[in-house]
Amino acid sequence: MKKTLIITLEFPPQVGGIATYVEQQAIHLDLTKTIILAPKNIQAKEWDKQQKYKIYRKKFFWFLWPRWFRLLWQVFWLCRKEKIEMILVHHVLPVGYIAVIMKKLKKIPFIVFSHGTDIVYATRSKHKIRLLKKVIQKSEKVFFNSQSLRNRFLRVIPELESKTDIIYPCPDKDFLIAPDKNDLDLLRAKLALEGKKVMLTVSRIDEGKGVTHITRLLPDILKKEPNLVWVLIGDGPKRSLIIKEIQKHNLQNVVRYLGSIPHDQLKNYYYLADIFVLLCHPDEGREEGLGLVFLESAACGIPAVAGRSGGVEEAVVHTQTGLVVDVYQQMTVVSAITELLANNDYRQKLGIHAQERIKANFNWTNQLSKLDEFLNLSEINNQIDLKF
Repeated sequence: MKKTLIITLEFPPQVGGIATYVEQQAIHLDLTKTIILAPKNIQAKEWDKQQKYKIYRKKFFWFLWPRWFRLLWQVFWLCRKEKIEMILVHHVLPVGYIAVIMKKLKKIPFIVFSHGTDIVYATRSKHKIRLLKKVIQKSEKVFFNSQSLRNRFLRVIPELESKTDIIYPCPDKDFLIAPDKNDLDLLRAKLALEGKKVMLTVSRIDEGKGVTHITRLLPDILKKEPNLVWVLIGDGPKRSLIIKEIQKHNLQNVVRYLGSIPHDQLKNYYYLADIFVLLCHPDEGREEGLGLVFLESAACGIPAVAGRSGGVEEAVVHTQTGLVVDVYQQMTVVSAITELLANNDYRQKLGIHAQERIKANFNWTNQLSKLDEFLNLSEINNQIDLKF
């Protein structure tokens, strides 16, 4: 495999779909020829020591214009030090523009990966659209995390369709393996979930994720399903609002708000749940790219109730692996959640189909095969089991 530098603005131990995507991409490449360049993180020292590939943590931006010039110098230095042959950039601007400069200076080809919000911001002005177009033209390829996001890009720059493709995010294969029963029993007891129906949400608590919608609908859901507990995992700018809503509706005994949980600890919470609920919705031009959490819940055999937004319908197939709803049709949402909770057979059927779909379509072996022509992945010496 070509020696490859991955540049990303988000990386573990930071929690989130993009950080997880980049991490999973890295561990499924040749670990001896994969280098990560990520922002400084005071919590990353111990995490980085446990990884089998090199990680450089740098401060990306400075106060002078252009703010990304510091990152350009760091990339230039790293490419020379590590003898980099290929660059993978996550986020089109400004990281993609730095890759354009590196290609001109050192003839190093690059591939772009887009996750959603970067395309939204890169299409908000004519100047940024020109930069976006230049980045994609100079790249070997741009991979989107969903067909929905790819379509959004092509509505702006249709002439570059041949440059585009899709690499879906995939859940860690460990999600397919049920946890130890004793571990689940201990966690169930800790959260006081015995005999309860469990609704799980894992999400950044922000606009567009619909967490506030769930909070406001919960009293109506409880009228039909009084034995329900809502387990909420995540953090974000709307955290204080959610806590106020919970207190306002006297839901403290119903909601288990756990804050942010490290990604490698999430699996047990999925397996405690009866259903997964995330009511995504468009927000100021932003839409859900795909939603890795939907795929993770599916891998655990948990059906989802999902808000219709962006690429969500590629992650959740309506009436086959879950239910897709319009979050603004409130009573329809309440009915979808309560009927799925009440119908054990239907819920289990959807969960089985969801897990089978993950096994068949969402694994890194299949998805990363699209990089073979650029990275020579066939040279990897079975250092990691890539199969489910």
